[in-house]
Amino acid sequence: MPKKYTALLIALIFGMGVLFASCAGVPTKPTAANFKDPVITLDYVAPSYYEGFWYYGKAKVAMGKAPSGGGSSPVTVDFVFEIANPNSYPIKLDSSQFFLYFDDYELRIVRDNNAMWIPAGKTNSKVMHVTLTPFSTYVKFLLASKELSIKRGDKPWDKITQWWNGLPDMSFKVDVKDASFTFSANGVSKAIAVNATYP
Repeated sequence: MPKKYTALLIALIFGMGVLFASCAGVPTKPTAANFKDPVITLDYVAPSYYEGFWYYGKAKVAMGKAPSGGGSSPVTVDFVFEIANPNSYPIKLDSSQFFLYFDDYELRIVRDNNAMWIPAGKTNSKVMHVTLTPFSTYVKFLLASKELSIKRGDKPWDKITQWWNGLPDMSFKVDVKDASFTFSANGVSKAIAVNATYP
């Protein structure tokens, strides 16, 4: 092979190598077509603040104003979700929410608007918090779950006492229903639905 053709071939191979290397270094641009669904799993549920179970009715106070329904022991429960980003670019979790159920009884909606970036190919933990009291749970029980409690023969305060005493060990069924996690990347948005039961 003549030298000039050999030199041309070497130059061509070198040029293609530079081209491929430069293409490999160009980040993928997010589009609706290549935006893969993040994978969301409920890792665990546990109380982060707990005072046991107590409740008192209307009471006279020395200062300030007592709650109209009396006082009851607050508890803060943490819901820890693992969110895996299968994309080759970072994505942002914009918001998340779910409906909380104890033993099939609807208690409240939990919302979180704290944004979080998830790097490409990585997994982040998202912690959502909810604070409940026996009295607020009792009111929700009467408003949203009266029919179910009559059908099952459950007495509201007996059930609430059982839940509060079982919270340290999470010894009852907790459901996350109709959850929605909203993500975005470069103007492209996607909502992921999640339903999970713990434990």
